[in-house]
Amino acid sequence: MTPKQFVHAVEHALMPLADDAKAQGMKAYLLNQFEFLGLAAPVRRATVKAIGKVKWQSAADLLAAAELLWQKPEREYCYTAVDLLRQHSAQLNVNDLPALQALLLQDAWWETVDGLSAVIADVMHAAVQQKPNAAITMDVWLTHPSHWVRRSAMLHQLGWRLDTDTTRLFDYAAQLADEKEFFIRKAIGWALRDYARWNPQAVTDFLVEHRNTLSALTVREAAKHLTLP
Repeated sequence: MTPKQFVHAVEHALMPLADDAKAQGMKAYLLNQFEFLGLAAPVRRATVKAIGKVKWQSAADLLAAAELLWQKPEREYCYTAVDLLRQHSAQLNVNDLPALQALLLQDAWWETVDGLSAVIADVMHAAVQQKPNAAITMDVWLTHPSHWVRRSAMLHQLGWRLDTDTTRLFDYAAQLADEKEFFIRKAIGWALRDYARWNPQAVTDFLVEHRNTLSALTVREAAKHLTLP
């Protein structure tokens, strides 16, 4: 199945299930910025799964399918693209990061940014196992003009558990600490809270040391399951 054929099959499967009443609620939830079919995630995923497994011949085909889905006006197609990339993230590598960043910046909002950030986390985790300095790419992303790209860089180690580069995590948090942007402050807290599940003392020490520079939102998010002195 070609990328175009896959996208056509997805569209053919999802369109008949559109629910305008639900779509209006979903649209309002994202501040009326995007159109929706009105499909809940379980319904959408089950419907797409019923199309059948697709073996992508290359990363280029996989990304082409994602890009075609992203061009559709309804947000569910973006979510389908994110699911597709997550399922096949092993086919991607650091050379595909520019394409992922381009998708991330297209009609960007927190939900697609975070979905793609999970894909990027998978790609980066595999990359640094082979070549530790591959993480330099995220250092560059951290200084990007778009706060969405900076958020993605901050989140790129989510789920890495004890593979987390603690020095880089804390350095990123410190570099972004002065930012006023809500989504950056939230991301710092989220990244720290995730790592605190595996190394609570290190995160506690960092929060205590940087309490005066980190925002209250960041500290609150990061310390959700910690007891700070």
